[in-house]
Amino acid sequence: MKLSIQLGFLSAANIGLAFVFQWYVLVKLGPGVETDALFAGMTIPQLVLAVISGSLMHVLVPLLSGESEDRLRHDTWGFFVLIGGIFALLAVLLYMAAPWWVPLTVPGFNETGQSLTVTLTRIQLVGMVFTAINGVQWAAYHARQQFLWAEFTPILVSAFALLLLIWALPRFGVIAAAWISTLRMGLQTLLLAPGMGRPVRPDLRCPSVRQAWQRIKPLLLGTAYYKTDPLVDRFLLSTAGSGSLSLYYLAQQIYGAVSQVLNKAFAAPLVPALSRLHKAGDKAGFRRAYHRKLVQVGAISLVGLLVLGLLGQTVLSLLVGHGNVSAGNVRELWWIMVWLSGMFAGGVMGQISSSSYFALGDTSTPTRLGICSYTFYVPAKIALYYYFGVFGLAFATSLFFVVNLFLQHHFLKTNHFNFLYGEVLCDDK
Repeated sequence: MKLSIQLGFLSAANIGLAFVFQWYVLVKLGPGVETDALFAGMTIPQLVLAVISGSLMHVLVPLLSGESEDRLRHDTWGFFVLIGGIFALLAVLLYMAAPWWVPLTVPGFNETGQSLTVTLTRIQLVGMVFTAINGVQWAAYHARQQFLWAEFTPILVSAFALLLLIWALPRFGVIAAAWISTLRMGLQTLLLAPGMGRPVRPDLRCPSVRQAWQRIKPLLLGTAYYKTDPLVDRFLLSTAGSGSLSLYYLAQQIYGAVSQVLNKAFAAPLVPALSRLHKAGDKAGFRRAYHRKLVQVGAISLVGLLVLGLLGQTVLSLLVGHGNVSAGNVRELWWIMVWLSGMFAGGVMGQISSSSYFALGDTSTPTRLGICSYTFYVPAKIALYYYFGVFGLAFATSLFFVVNLFLQHHFLKTNHFNFLYGEVLCDDK
């Protein structure tokens, strides 16, 4: 519990600084074309990272956990070189083709807005490479169960980035925000470098790389499909009123910030712990750990939503109701968060259930469930947005996360593995 509190505190500090970074941009510039372009420009880099880098974390941490220090160091450097090379090539291709594909993601923007989105997207593609490399570095720290330094480094770079933003934004505008975000990722790569250990010649043909590829294939195929959710959101919201995309993005970021604190405090330490219990054959211990964390996170999320309903508008007015953000903007933001509440509760609890699958090396089941639910979700999202606008879009998103949570928990209990009843979930392969 002490570790969870420490990680929660560090993650809260880090996410708080990241939120203040975005808050300063929004308050200083106001919800409008520039902020819409900045947040839209984040979509594709974040999508690529969610598909590949996020999948890597789910695969690498269980693979590296419990291995000898020498084996872990060799494997980490191999993944570092491989992932760095892949993402660098991908960034170059996306950068060169940006004038063609970026306008397709924001058809509702005018020509000026599309041009600005292209520029901001190109800048953030550079940061995407650093973020992908950071994922490998974080996996090495998590596999060693050295969580504290990995959580402390973003605080250092975010504090520096915020000070730089306060100086640069009034002088250089929204371009400064994009470049400082990229610089922040590069500095974090440098601070996490000691966790890699002494450099070694990477062996890209080692068994760990092959095993990682076997596990990551279903994740890549599935997440490449259902992680396009932000792309659909930006596409639809580009046709809404000016500033709506920024407010919707801010609502997601607020929930995402709190969710990340809970994930860092509960889900991140859970994966290596469950991996060790699984390798030791302690099925009862695995079952208890899963249920305990699910109940803890569920209770915290429900209390948070109760606070939002009772005090949400007041708190949001104090947080963002300054500068060029009007009272009407704050009220719209609160309603968006109310209709997005299922995304928060379902998301944080779903992270616990999906972590249990990943700890067992089962990446295909949660991926298949995500594909199935997402297939029905996209048409519902488009229909609800057409009839009810931004609030309909938020409700559809909530419904997706809640349904996905119930599906994951149900199949963890009742599918052919029957793990929660004491039988073997899957063979190690």
